[in-house]
Parts: sequence; structure tokens; C-alpha cells
Amino acid sequence: MALNSGGPSPWGNPRPGGPWGTPPPGPPGGGRGPGGPGPDLDDLIRRAQDWVRGFLRTPRGGGSGRAAALLALLVLGVWAASGIYRVQPDEEGVVLRFGAYHRNAPPGLNYHIPWPVETALTPRVTTENLVFIGFRSADASAPRAGAGRDVREESLMLTGDENIIDIDFVVRWRVRDASEFLFNTRNPENTIKSAAESMMREVIGRTPIQPALTEARAQIETQVAQGTQAILDQYKAGVVVTQVQLQKVDPPSEVIEAFRDVQRAAADKERSRNEAEAYRNDIIPRARGEAERMIQEAQGYRDSQEARAKGEATRFVSVLGAYRQAQDITMRRLYLETMEDILRRNPKVIVDDRLQGLVPFLNLTDPPARGGSRPAPSSPPTLPSMPRGAQTQGGTR
Repeated sequence: MALNSGGPSPWGNPRPGGPWGTPPPGPPGGGRGPGGPGPDLDDLIRRAQDWVRGFLRTPRGGGSGRAAALLALLVLGVWAASGIYRVQPDEEGVVLRFGAYHRNAPPGLNYHIPWPVETALTPRVTTENLVFIGFRSADASAPRAGAGRDVREESLMLTGDENIIDIDFVVRWRVRDASEFLFNTRNPENTIKSAAESMMREVIGRTPIQPALTEARAQIETQVAQGTQAILDQYKAGVVVTQVQLQKVDPPSEVIEAFRDVQRAAADKERSRNEAEAYRNDIIPRARGEAERMIQEAQGYRDSQEARAKGEATRFVSVLGAYRQAQDITMRRLYLETMEDILRRNPKVIVDDRLQGLVPFLNLTDPPARGGSRPAPSSPPTLPSMPRGAQTQGGTR
């Protein structure tokens, strides 16, 4: 059977110019020439169809084998091309060979042996995922407690001082290892939810209700995030917990008013304590200053009295020494000083004892003048002589 009856081509009698026929006249290389029209797309499609029909047409039954071969080649090409896949920038490719993990693929165009030999999975590894515990938010991108449905069986927890508290929180996580994420846990999101809820109940079980409602929220978030990450690392879940956010931390709705009264009482207690501390800080330094002043005054009075007593003692000792050296002169000086002091404070009339018939005058109306000039005595008084034997060794009796 002659298949080539009109030329060297094995496909029969080709048209001049190749299997597509003679191209229309134009510039070399085809395309639109200067001032001329380009190739007609419809004409090219028609010629391709004619070539396929001519390839499949055979006068003596040999075309069925060629058609099967062409179809097999076409199917093989489609099957080989099905191994081309693309990994997005926020994804990581995981290639499975006969269902088992084989390798990871970077972002971009990649190729794997087509099914059923190899398959490719492309989980997102940079997207931050959210898990809601205690509530279900209507808006997954901006979760807010109270905006969705409350799940009380998840939110009610027992505190360290045996009180009940209602907690809603969100766990933010992302994939760290795509292969572990896909194959080590059956349902990663439920695993993260169970681990976070368990850790939150453990932390709240060690915390009294008052710190949990006020200043310990940041500490609770940190402890829950670290504990959840430790559990997931033990499971080799291939995820990382980026943040735990407390959305609502309140007492149960049935007793929330009583707890608010307790909060107001605690605020009043704190205010009273601050006022008392302010008063203490004002009065204690003042009292300490007053006490120090009194101590200084007492010490000054003590020092002055000691100095005065020492001076009096010194003066007495000096007088005693002078008396021992000249007893008569010292006795006269002491007598004169004593009489001077007595007479300075009393009214006095000096009369010559040689006058006769003088009537004494007693002034009963005018008070005696103080500080007046003292008349000089007419004659010095005679000092009585001391009895013999009154003088002793070292002083007088």
C-alpha cells in the first residue's frame, strides 16, 4: 500500500508549502507587511482542521492506528502537564508520593509526577488563623465578645478562690511546619481549641477572682499562650500560637451586680487608704519635727542647768578657799553683802542714838518707795564677834 503517492511526505499528498497549504503572498516571515493585511485566524483554524482530517483519513484502513496513537500521545501530554502546579507566596507546597510525605516545595511554579504517583498540597502558612473560645463571633476578621453567640459551656470557669468567672478569649495561630500540620493531627483547629481551653482553665484555677478581673489579665494571656504552645509542641502539631487575647472577663450575669458592688466597695477602700496614707505622710514628719525640737530644748535646758550648777559649785569652792585663808574678812564681807541685800528691799530710817526724846514715825498710808536712793548709814555697824571655838579646821560649824 502506497501511502505517499504525490511527494516525499509520509502523510500522503500534502499541499504545496507544507501541511497547512500555500501561505498567502506576503513579506518573508509572515505577519502584516507594509500596507498589507496579516494572516487570517479563521483561515488558520480551518487549515488545521483540514490537516487533522487528512491525517485521520486513509483509503485502506490504516488511519485507525494513527488516530489511536495520536490520542494516546495527547492523553499522555495532558497527564504529564497535570503535574505542573503553582504555590502562592503565602503557601507552602507539600508533595506526597503514593500518599506518603516526600518533600516540601517553595512558592512559585513547581512540578511533581502526576497522579497517581505524586500529589501536591498547598496549605497557607503565613495567614493568621483565629480560634474563638467562649463565644462565636459574627465577624471572623474583627472578633468582639458579645457581637456573636455566647457559648457558656466553654466560658464558665472556676477560679482559685472557688468563684465562677465568665471568660471569652481568642487564640491567634499560624502554620509553622506544613508537613506536621497536615499529617500529625486529624483536626488541627479542634486540637488548638482544646489545648487553649484546658490551659485557660488551669491558669484560672490558680488565680483568685479579684486579680483575674483587674490587674492579672496580661499575665493570664502570657501563661495561656506559653502553656498552649507547649502542649502543641508535644503533639508536634506544626503550628505556633502568636497571641491569646482576653475579650471578656466578667462574673456570671446572674451575680454581676453584686460583684459591681464589691468593686465599688474596693474602690472606696482604696480611696480611704490613700487619704489615710496622705494624712500619715503629713502628720508623722510634723510630729517627728516637734519631738526633735522638744528634745533639743530639753538638752539645751539640761546643759544650761549643768553649767549653772557647775558655776555655782565653782564659785562656792572659791569662796570657801578665800574664807579659809581670811576668815574674819570673809565673814565681814558676807555679812555686809547679806545686809545690803536685805536693806535694799526694805524701808529704813537711820537715827542717831545720841538724840533724846525722838518719837518714832511709822508711815501707814504711803507704800515704801522701791528702787529709791538708799541713804548711807551714819556709821558702819559693828560686827558681832564670833564665839570662841566656832572656828574649826577647814571651815565653820
